[in-house]
Amino acid sequence: MAPQKLICSWSGGKDSSLALYEIMQDGNCDVSALLTTITKDYDRISMHGVRNALLERQARSIGLELEKVFITKESTNAEYESGMRRLLEKHAASGVTGVVFGDIFLEDLRKYREEKLALLNLKGIFPIWKKDTRVLAGEFIRLGFKAVIACVDTQALPREFAGRSFDEKFLAELPEGVDPCGENGEFHSFVYDGPIFRDRIDFKIGEVVTREQRFCFCDLLPA
Repeated sequence: MAPQKLICSWSGGKDSSLALYEIMQDGNCDVSALLTTITKDYDRISMHGVRNALLERQARSIGLELEKVFITKESTNAEYESGMRRLLEKHAASGVTGVVFGDIFLEDLRKYREEKLALLNLKGIFPIWKKDTRVLAGEFIRLGFKAVIACVDTQALPREFAGRSFDEKFLAELPEGVDPCGENGEFHSFVYDGPIFRDRIDFKIGEVVTREQRFCFCDLLPA
């Protein structure tokens, strides 16, 4: 039987990296592309704030086609859904049957994704769903993935966590109540090395800035 053809929702961070890694171990699945939302006003990955140039290097190193949904900085949900639908329709017409996500335990988000996909006769694939986030964080490190914290929500974490490596020391110093995988939006990451990459993505730490008096972004500069 031919493997099912999938695309992967890709943020450039650790959870989508782990989800892609898990699905790549399944011989019955064939991932054909990465799908990423870009805020075109900034030319950066939405929410994470990582430069488009680094995203493109990730895709080249993984060896997968990169598909981008462009939204504006004041994007409405309708704008996002319209752009996403156009790309998903294209891939569904080419034989794609599902989309891989790195969600872990947010029930409402999973329900939203599945309802939207069902309209296109696509299904959601959630390889790391309901796994213990402390275990997942340790597995990410054990597998040899390398990541840097690109953004923190300062309502959950001090500003100084932006730009740090995602490692055992980082996990040990997380304040009580912060999820080890940042599943509640406490932080976002950029993965630059690991078993899904052919080459390490080199970068330099740039300026650290706070937006909306809340979200602290560490600018990662392509090296």
